[in-house]
Amino acid sequence: MITMLSHNAQWVLLSTLILGTAAGIIGCFSYWKRQSLMSDALSHAALPGVIVGFAIMGSKNLSVMIAGAAVSALLGALLIHWIRSSSRVKEDAAMGIILSVFFGLGIMLLTFVNRTAGGSQSGLDSFIFGQAASMVSKDVVTMSVLALLVMLVAVIGYKEWKLFLFDAAFAKGLGLSSRLMNSIYMAVLVLVIVIGIQAVGVILMAALLIIPAVSARYWTNSFKWMVVLSGLFGGGAGMTGTLISAAGKGWPTGPFIVIAASTLFVFSLAFGLRKGLIVTYLQQRAQKKRLLQPMAGQTVLDGGVTK
Repeated sequence: MITMLSHNAQWVLLSTLILGTAAGIIGCFSYWKRQSLMSDALSHAALPGVIVGFAIMGSKNLSVMIAGAAVSALLGALLIHWIRSSSRVKEDAAMGIILSVFFGLGIMLLTFVNRTAGGSQSGLDSFIFGQAASMVSKDVVTMSVLALLVMLVAVIGYKEWKLFLFDAAFAKGLGLSSRLMNSIYMAVLVLVIVIGIQAVGVILMAALLIIPAVSARYWTNSFKWMVVLSGLFGGGAGMTGTLISAAGKGWPTGPFIVIAASTLFVFSLAFGLRKGLIVTYLQQRAQKKRLLQPMAGQTVLDGGVTK
């Protein structure tokens, strides 16, 4: 089926495969930092930067728009940290505030830009829900290179990431700077988000970061294998969603990628080897059976005493 796709569709397929893999890997880091909502907040916070980048150039330049999205998302992250550290507002509430404010600002700017001469034909609306089919080969190369860079950072610093996520105090004792690791983590998280918003959209990008990691958790207790499985699930969802979208005419890619990831989650929830519902039920049933077997062989004597 892949060979039957057009040349541009094959490029898009490659980019969503790499993007899904990178999102799955970084999603594991967010999962263990207990900041899954952060990816949702930052993906919405990236929208104003996309619009501003377009307004500055006057045309759709992906590199400038990615840079604008990165600045906007990082500003959102800094504001979340500032709200949390300077007030009694909790982190989840701060994320919700930034998510709403920045997304509302982005929609307002999008309305203004669409009223300009070239704004109505810019296709900026596709950044909300994603439109991978609108990408050209230059966009795909840019996205793929940045996604591979994210995966390289994750692989090279695997031991440091493991220490940072599971025992920050021990890592600090070894000389590993928590501030540096937090900065790198935020940088790669923002990078994955901003390179994926054209393919998946600002609303659905969070799902590609969260769902593969949660699905992988049902299959293993090993962090290493969870990262590997999450990357495979994310890449598989990206590829499957793109193929389904390409099979139709005008079908959006982002929603089908999320549906593919959600299907993997439902399957993992039911059949996962570690915490799957069916596996857990069978294990509890077998344990109950083992506990009842000795009682079945006991003999009741006078006074209700068993032998």
